[in-house]
Amino acid sequence: MTSQPDISIPTISTSTNSKPYTIYNITLRLPLRTFTLQKRYSDFVTLHRNLTSQAGAPPPASLPPKSYFSSTISSPALAESRRVGLQSYLQTLNTDPDDRWRSTSAWRSFLNLPSNSNSSHSSRHALLSTTQQQQRQQPITDPVVWLDYHHDLKSQLHHARLQLTKRDQATSAQAQHECSTEAKKSLVKAGSMITSLEQGIKTLGRETWGREKLGEGELRRRRDLISAAKKEREGLENLGNAMVAKNALDGAIAHATKGDKDKLLVNAETTRKPPPTGRVLGKETDRTRALDNQGVLQLQQQLMKEQDEDVDVLAQAVARQKKIGMEIQEELVVQKDLLNMLDEDVDRTQGKIDVARKRIGKIS
Repeated sequence: MTSQPDISIPTISTSTNSKPYTIYNITLRLPLRTFTLQKRYSDFVTLHRNLTSQAGAPPPASLPPKSYFSSTISSPALAESRRVGLQSYLQTLNTDPDDRWRSTSAWRSFLNLPSNSNSSHSSRHALLSTTQQQQRQQPITDPVVWLDYHHDLKSQLHHARLQLTKRDQATSAQAQHECSTEAKKSLVKAGSMITSLEQGIKTLGRETWGREKLGEGELRRRRDLISAAKKEREGLENLGNAMVAKNALDGAIAHATKGDKDKLLVNAETTRKPPPTGRVLGKETDRTRALDNQGVLQLQQQLMKEQDEDVDVLAQAVARQKKIGMEIQEELVVQKDLLNMLDEDVDRTQGKIDVARKRIGKIS
């Protein structure tokens, strides 16, 4: 049997609507992912009513009572007390030996769990997809979850880099296409994760009930992490595009070499001046002076045949030089991108070393 997710409500926040209300940030920790849901107190009331209706009995825990004389917006103490009570309510339902409330659609819908989340490996895959969709729709508001999500972002970028390396080493077109597809998928996921992390930084910089805002130093460090991830993603995307363009040029050269040669020979035939109709006195050479008209014609035909052979050899040499030049150019583009990425890594590492030296200097 699959273990239940770890559920907690570590923080609360206030909506930015014209009529503000309290939002409870529910954190679910699973073997594959950690994500956050945002619910109102009225959502918990609806959940309790639906659980009672679908399970045929009230849940083993009660919701904290509704206050008619004060509001959680104006009373931080009441908001904190309700947060603790709602967290205890969810944890009691999650750990109760009787799972009839957890088996209802109301419970799964409230926590954004798939309908068969407790049955098989395929259900865990569906749960992961649901989690990713949920996180793409809202920012990461929990500091610990933010770091876990950033770790997943680094994994996606590492996977994309690995696939691009495999693509560069692949010898068949099918293998190259598969590696490119996997790299693009990872880069698209990384882009959506970067957006969620950027939105989360704005929330983490504000103080809310139940959670203090992060310090300026920590916020700056996390912004640097996002900036570095952005640069790495852009570099990998440019590298993938350069590889695709290089293969396209190689294929075009391989298919166009014979056609270019034929076109060159046709142009040479069309631009060649027609032979003179008669012999011109004063322009005879030692080779033509002793020949009659038929002999001069044969000599000209032999010379034109030799010139055609020379043009054929020259066309092949030019095509080879063109192909080599384009390959060198594309290789330089790829190497330049790799060097730029290496330079950025060195700069980030140097910055970390400088910070560590300053801290060591303060300690000593």
